[in-house]
Amino acid sequence: MSTQVSPILVGKGTEELFLSPRMANRHGLIAGATGTGKTVTLRVLAEQFSARGIPVFMADIKGDLSGMAKPGGDHPKVTERVRELGLEDFTYGGFPVVFWDIFGERGHPIRATVSEMGPLLISRILSLNETQSGVMSLVFKIADDNGLLLLDIKDLRAMVRFVGDNAAQFKTEYGNISPASIGAIQRNLLVLEEQGGDYLFGEPALDIMDFLQTDADGRGTVNILAAERLMQSPKVYATFLLWLLAELFEQLPEVGDPAKPKIVFFFDEAHLLFEDLSQVLEDRIEQVVRLIRSKGVGVYFVTQNPLDIPDKVLGQLGNRVQHALRAFTPRDQKAVQAAAQTFRTNPKLDTKTAIMELGVGEALVSLLDEKGTPAMVDRALVAPPRSSLTLLTADEFSRIVQRSLLFGTYEKTIDRESAYEILKKKAELSAAESAPPPSPERVTGRGRSGTADLLGAFAKSAAHAIGSQVGRQIIRGVLGSIFGSGKQR
Repeated sequence: MSTQVSPILVGKGTEELFLSPRMANRHGLIAGATGTGKTVTLRVLAEQFSARGIPVFMADIKGDLSGMAKPGGDHPKVTERVRELGLEDFTYGGFPVVFWDIFGERGHPIRATVSEMGPLLISRILSLNETQSGVMSLVFKIADDNGLLLLDIKDLRAMVRFVGDNAAQFKTEYGNISPASIGAIQRNLLVLEEQGGDYLFGEPALDIMDFLQTDADGRGTVNILAAERLMQSPKVYATFLLWLLAELFEQLPEVGDPAKPKIVFFFDEAHLLFEDLSQVLEDRIEQVVRLIRSKGVGVYFVTQNPLDIPDKVLGQLGNRVQHALRAFTPRDQKAVQAAAQTFRTNPKLDTKTAIMELGVGEALVSLLDEKGTPAMVDRALVAPPRSSLTLLTADEFSRIVQRSLLFGTYEKTIDRESAYEILKKKAELSAAESAPPPSPERVTGRGRSGTADLLGAFAKSAAHAIGSQVGRQIIRGVLGSIFGSGKQR
């Protein structure tokens, strides 16, 4: 049986421009100013990946993607584009959509546990400085060493408070723990709670494999994350999407160069990911993007300006669709120049001038050929979407969510025994026994004496909850989340 997958029509310039599914995991960039057609391009690509059995993930920033679940045919501009491109076999159609929502209002609730997300990304969400991030890493290390699961915000608050209260006892093994940093972390956790942290963290946590589904017709699931409310906290939005990408990286096996991707991940408003980014995290993101293609994952960054993406990441984005840019300021002019220089030169096209002249739904396109070589840039009309541009009604939303095979899996929260409950029992036992606090001299070696002895006594249920693993066997991946087989449910 042939493994050949039909190419995807992206647009038409001097000729039809196709994206090879075999090259789709070489990543891509969709760029352009507001209102130039990026979202429609994203939609068109997502539809065509789905039609070829490739699941996709995308965030609905503006709340205008829900219509992908039903057939189009209701927009005159789409009809006109079909005619312009001469698409004689064009048919409208809806796609198998699964809606997700951190707040559980417009889709299945989607959560991570604090332990799974890890100290690096939690520090990013909390906007911690380098010193505070170091203390956060120690908090996780102490929790990991003692088999204490951090599942939700109250677990993390309890653990931070416990480490702060016992900083002197932990100093010998783990180093200095600044009271000022503990205070800053606690304050920022309070802010996060006010922004919806109670919804973001907890159980049941997302099983990333639920993204990789197909329907009865073999079409890939279109996973849409409702992000309008989430975008009110941009750093939380960007870091949560980064965690999802890290989960794919850590959980999927190596597949080399498949005939088509296992999943395509669209990272909209990508500039938010790279704002105020530490060099350590930038280097690790670059590493994930570079290596994740071998897991069969294609990553497509969607942003206004190519300069929003660090050079090391930008250089890995082989498939490019560049919508119009405006050159009103020196930075804008620099962006136009940079965008023009990243394309393979077409002697018949003044790329720099064309970028500023493109109309809505028009783009400069350069895609990788079957050998992985970028094609010469061409000016093209982007292909039209097949799904509806009209939003779903509340009733339509509800029906789709309730008919989903995943309905009921994530809707009810679980609050099992974890760090908060264990530390609370420890405090109650200590108070009942009126035991004096252990001296700093007793906290030595592997952390199993003094304070750590008390922790160990209360960690048995948590250690059992993460399988036969003990806390010291937890392995964290490149972005600090629990890695591979070390992750237990």
